[in-house]
Amino acid sequence: MSDTAFTPLHRGGSGPPLLLLHGFTDTWRTWELVLPALEREHEVLAPTLAGHAGGPSLPPDPPATAFADAVERAMDDARWETAHVAGNSLGGYVGLRLAARGRARTVVALAPAGGWAEGDGSWTGVLDFFEARQHAVVAAAPQAEAIMATGLGRRRAAEYIAETYDHIPSALFAHQLRGAAGCTAALDIVEQGRRQGWPVDLDRVRCPVRIVWGTRDRLLEWPRAATRYREALWHADWVELEGVGHCPQLDVPTETAQLILDFTRDPVSTTG
Repeated sequence: MSDTAFTPLHRGGSGPPLLLLHGFTDTWRTWELVLPALEREHEVLAPTLAGHAGGPSLPPDPPATAFADAVERAMDDARWETAHVAGNSLGGYVGLRLAARGRARTVVALAPAGGWAEGDGSWTGVLDFFEARQHAVVAAAPQAEAIMATGLGRRRAAEYIAETYDHIPSALFAHQLRGAAGCTAALDIVEQGRRQGWPVDLDRVRCPVRIVWGTRDRLLEWPRAATRYREALWHADWVELEGVGHCPQLDVPTETAQLILDFTRDPVSTTG
């Protein structure tokens, strides 16, 4: 697959439906290292979020609502009434919103966004980071392959997503850089996020939930960025990954695939 190809979705495998949702400025290919394992047991649908490279345009609605609406349309197009859901960061947040709408059978949320305690303003710093980073990735994207051909380039690319990265292909890193640059709605999403926040009615989440967080997450710091979820979803199955960064699907793909599969197979037994 060309690392310059940005497509609206990936669909493959067979079995019970499994929806995979990527994070902010990422693409569906963030799941590439776990897809082989997941597709042996599930029919996988991995859409590109609205406003992201290859995805549908972002409507004027608040982004928190627009992301979930667009994913629901993708599910409807696939003729999926419900599905197991796994999401990372922004994708984890969208997964919980889908659960509140009754569209999720289970949710595995990997470092989901939106978990700061009420009154904790540190989340604005994450938006500041993405705003500053967006200008940098747009400037760097034309040299993506040359940058990722160097050890320093790959190390810088992994700085905020993975603690171990030698196993991540350079082409995937280059694709992610180009994908971030191609997220044309990034600055609009940041600005709207500042104004409107990231609401989700957690009281309406009825399906089994597993929340996975790396202790070395440099974007959404554990446990501070999980406070709201720890209080409202205390009954969820909580998994700490020691020494793992913000994107477990890239950092520890084998372990992450197993965490998703174990939960979709038997969430009641897993959560006790």
